[in-house]
Amino acid sequence: MAEFTTFLDASARRIARGFATLCLGALLASGAAWADRVKDLASFQGVRENQLIGYGLVVGLDGSGDQVRQTPFTQQSLTNMLSQLGVTVPQGTNMQVKNVAAVIVTTRMPAFTQPGQTLDVVVSSMGNAKSLRGGTLLMTPLKGANGQVYALAQGNLLVGGAGVSQGGASVQVNQLNGGIIPDGAIVERGVPTTYAQDGRVRLELNSSDFGIAQSVVAALNRKFGGQTAQALNARTIELIAPVDPQRQTAFLSQVENLQVALPPARARVVINARTGSVVMNRTVTIEEAAIAYGNLSIVISPQQQVSQPTTPFGGGETVVTENTQIEMRSEAGTVQRVTTSANLADVVRALNALGATPQDLLSILQNLKSAGALRADLEVI
Repeated sequence: MAEFTTFLDASARRIARGFATLCLGALLASGAAWADRVKDLASFQGVRENQLIGYGLVVGLDGSGDQVRQTPFTQQSLTNMLSQLGVTVPQGTNMQVKNVAAVIVTTRMPAFTQPGQTLDVVVSSMGNAKSLRGGTLLMTPLKGANGQVYALAQGNLLVGGAGVSQGGASVQVNQLNGGIIPDGAIVERGVPTTYAQDGRVRLELNSSDFGIAQSVVAALNRKFGGQTAQALNARTIELIAPVDPQRQTAFLSQVENLQVALPPARARVVINARTGSVVMNRTVTIEEAAIAYGNLSIVISPQQQVSQPTTPFGGGETVVTENTQIEMRSEAGTVQRVTTSANLADVVRALNALGATPQDLLSILQNLKSAGALRADLEVI
C-alpha cells in the first residue's frame, strides 16, 4: 500500500511538472506573439524615401477647368507648352482654357529605386478648376529638393469623387479637385543609398526611448552574440555587420525580423480639443480623487415684433421692434468620488461612472492632471 501511495505521489509530481512546463511554454509563446519586430520599431539610417514635386497641366476636362481671369498662370503655361511643341500663339490672343487646369504633382521615391521603375503620383488642382474628372496629365518633370529631375509623370487621372450641378443646385461626393495616376511616373534617375560604412550599420528608433533601445540591443546581442549592437543614445543603435554584400543583406534581414520584448509604454492621454475625442494607452492609471462639475449655458433668443395700423387708410407706419430674451441655465454640480484605478479597464469604468460628456471629460482630465491624480502625460492636439 505504501509503495502504491509513493507511486501515486511520483505520478502527481510528474504531472505537475509537465503542467508547469506547458504553462511556461504557453506564457513564453504568448510573450513572443506580443513582441514587436525590429522593423516595426526602427529603420536603417540612410534607407529613406525622397519627395518629388512638379508643376503640370491637365487637359481634356469637360468645361470644368480653370477660369482665365482668376488663374492667368494657366494660360501662360499653356502658351509656353505650345511654343515648345512648335505652335506659335499670337500675342494678345484670348485663349479659353475651360478644359485645362494647372496642377501640382507629387510622389515619393523609395530607397533603392532604379531608372525605369514606376511610381504612383498624386495630382492636385492649384487653380479654381471645378473638377479634374476625366482629365489627362501632360508630361510633367518631377524634381527633388536639389532641383534635379528624377522622374517624368503622365497619364489619365483616377478621381474618386463625383458631382452634379443644375439650376443652382449641386450634389458632390468626395473631392473632385484631386486624383491619382497609378504607375503614372517613370523614374529617370536613381538616388544613391548608403546605409553601411566599413561594415557598420545604424538603426534609428521611431521614438527616443532608453528602455526600448536597451531592449533592442539586448535582443540583438543574444541572437548574434558578442558586442554586435550597442546603443549610442536613446534613438540610435550601431550594428557590426558583415562586409560582404550578400552576407550583409542576409544579416540585416534577420535583424529586421527579430522579435523584441518591450517594456511597458509610457502612460499617455491624447486629447483632440477640436473633435472632443480622448485616447489613452493601457498604462494610464488614476489615483483616488473627488470631482465636482456642472454645466452652464446661456441662451440668447432675438425676436422681432411688428406693429402696423389697424386699417389700410389709418395713415400709420409699420414699426419693427427688436426684442431679445437672454436665459441662463445652470445644472447643479455634484461631487463624485473616483477610486484608484490600476489598469485601463478600471480607468474607463471610473470615468464612465461620472456620466460626463466628452467635452466635460476634456476638462476633467486636465484638472486631474493638475491635481496630480492622473498618472500619465497629457497631450492636447
